[in-house]
Amino acid sequence: MSDRDPGVPRTLATVAAFCWRLIVVGIVIYAVARILDKLRLVVLPCAIALLLCALLYPVTARLRRRMPSLAATWLTMLLALGVLGGVGTFVGIQANDQFPHLVTRIQRTATQFQRWLVTGPLHLKNSQLQSAVDQLLNQIQQQRGKLVSTAFTGATVAGEVLAAIVFLFFVTFFLLKDGPGIWRWLISGTGRYRDRVDRAGRAAWETLSQYVHGTVIVALIHAIVIAVTLMIMGVPLVAPLAVIVFFGSFIPIVGILVAGALAFLVVFSFKGFVAALVFLGILIIEQQLEGHVLQPLVVGRWVRFHPLGIIIAISVGAVVGGIPGAAVAVPTAAVIYRAWPALRGADDQASPTEHPARAPLLGRSRKKTAPSGDARAGTGTIAPDEASSSDPPADRAADDRSSDAS
Repeated sequence: MSDRDPGVPRTLATVAAFCWRLIVVGIVIYAVARILDKLRLVVLPCAIALLLCALLYPVTARLRRRMPSLAATWLTMLLALGVLGGVGTFVGIQANDQFPHLVTRIQRTATQFQRWLVTGPLHLKNSQLQSAVDQLLNQIQQQRGKLVSTAFTGATVAGEVLAAIVFLFFVTFFLLKDGPGIWRWLISGTGRYRDRVDRAGRAAWETLSQYVHGTVIVALIHAIVIAVTLMIMGVPLVAPLAVIVFFGSFIPIVGILVAGALAFLVVFSFKGFVAALVFLGILIIEQQLEGHVLQPLVVGRWVRFHPLGIIIAISVGAVVGGIPGAAVAVPTAAVIYRAWPALRGADDQASPTEHPARAPLLGRSRKKTAPSGDARAGTGTIAPDEASSSDPPADRAADDRSSDAS
């Protein structure tokens, strides 16, 4: 290594060394982001499949105690599809029955709002409002060509979505059925780092499972509270709004507010300003309970993030991947946060409570069987499971001699 130029200050040389390394890291991150963006039709279904597998695997594990693995996997998939199909059918029927009435109420509310702009404290003129409407219509006319092209590309998007759904189904099926084998195959080429990678993978899987189950519980609580509130207020479209709030709750802190804004508009259209304010107060209280009570108690210490960290992760995920990126940003950050110390070997001496339980998907990376003589001679090491299961032969012989002498 060449010596530093004596004409360059040590601080400047250190900063320059860090800068070019950061530039290289930035280029690599940018390249990876571009590759993931090109492969979004593969990456996104795989990410959703991991989340679904983390949610459904306990069901599959229970069913495997009474039936073969293949039958348990198919039954789990059919149960999940049945639940989704039943909820979707119920929501669709309710939306089809009540949506025309909602459109009429929204038109009436828009007319009242326009009258308030004219007669209220703003004292706008009808000519000003009509001019704004005309400008909006002109912009729509100018963008008609783009809208038509977008409609044509909509068929392509629909085909891509259908293909992604089919791919998602197959990935979820094989993860539920052959998860342990897939994990053993993935870490088979890591060599002497196999134990460390295995430990990091188990920590990541345990964190993901805890996050998914906790988030589903929190989302159910939000959906039930919103549904009960809307039913008490006598607002229609209870089921569709509750489903929107449920899925919106998968984006912590922000999702409940964004999904609740749509419900707020519906309440304002049907029940007026006072009822909408009451609903907004309930929504804010529920969001505060999520941040200070539900998330710490339900999700627990596995995903203990500061709200600022959650907001930053969601913002970065939204910029990189839009709404899907925002949805998977927090679990991705939590998995990295838990797996990185294990990958570095920082938790080798941690207490048993710090180590995650064996993940169902990952399974056991090796069987507790004695390796063959050739394998012993090639590696010169003993597997940790084998080394911890029994005492060395010399010690056992010494114990036998001492017992005979006594």
